[in-house]
Amino acid sequence: MSKTSGLGRGLGAILEEVEEAYKQNSGSSEFVKEIKLEEIIVNPFQPRKQFDPESIAELSESIKRHGLLQPVVVIRSNDKFMLIAGERRLRATRLAGIESIKAIVADIDKDRIRELALIENIQRENLNSIELAISLKELIEEHDLTHEELSDIVKKSRSFITNTLRLLQLEDYVKDKLMENKITHGHAKVLVGLDKEEQKKITDSIIGQKLSVRETEELVSKLKEPLKEKKSKKVSEARKLELGKLIATLNNAYGIKTKKTSSSITIQFENQEQIEELLKSLKNS
Repeated sequence: MSKTSGLGRGLGAILEEVEEAYKQNSGSSEFVKEIKLEEIIVNPFQPRKQFDPESIAELSESIKRHGLLQPVVVIRSNDKFMLIAGERRLRATRLAGIESIKAIVADIDKDRIRELALIENIQRENLNSIELAISLKELIEEHDLTHEELSDIVKKSRSFITNTLRLLQLEDYVKDKLMENKITHGHAKVLVGLDKEEQKKITDSIIGQKLSVRETEELVSKLKEPLKEKKSKKVSEARKLELGKLIATLNNAYGIKTKKTSSSITIQFENQEQIEELLKSLKNS
């Protein structure tokens, strides 16, 4: 069986079926219940971690005035109910000081909830960049997928997946600013590969000076230029050292004279025996 069989159908498609059944059975107490908030546990596999406080407050006021128009969706989890859709509504209801909430009790396999939630949020672009990267990583590890296979499942390009996963290499400080929307996905991509202090310094510059992605790229490019020169200098010095060792070996071990200029080395053999001795030594080395 293919590793990707059974994957790809997001939670949204299944919830549509649940909502349709709700419309047809809205009067059934077995399908819709008034559940105390203390009996509901949030989905521990929910990829989305950030919720806008202002948006929750606005929804809370609306619920106070008009009631909850759309039930949340839960599944049974031992002696509790696990929330699988409607965390904003649940948070807003709790903020409104209401002790219970109308909920659709769905019949969905608990073991698939995490996978369904991940795929749904990825496909709907409902996550910030770091949450998305974590979700992609979890799907890859749990199902042993290649980037190409995951690309087919979540309907994103392979390069998008690869570049998003690279964000997990960033320092926590930068990740936090990205999750807080202080910097953008484009800014963050530019910072991958820099050392810890450089990442923090440039992140602060982006925020403090309101740098665009292009301006950030230029800043990072200038920062890397001295590093390239330093690396080139190190390589050049290493080559000079190796060259010096070679000349010393030819002179001392084989008695072969050499003449060095800035761009070449001339080896001066006194006779055929020296040539044959050197060739024999190279062959045996």
